Amino acid sequence: MRTGVPWRDVPAEYGPGNRVHDLFRRWQRNGTWHRSLARLPSMADADGAITWNLNVDSTVCRAHQHAAGARKQG
Repeated sequence: MRTGVPWRDVPAEYGPGNRVHDLFRRWQRNGTWHRSLARLPSMADADGAITWNLNVDSTVCRAHQHAAGARKQG
């Protein structure tokens, strides 16, 4: 939903932006996007079109002392 691409930037051959948006919302409400996005990766995996890689990120993000539950004065 939030890609930062305005509907007016959709190619003209898809029709007016408001129609594209209406179709998008209809597919979102009736589950078309959910079914497609659930099924396509499994189909691609079955065809061997996906190489699965595992990446473990050990980045540490430190919080400011006041955000980390430090004692308050007083």
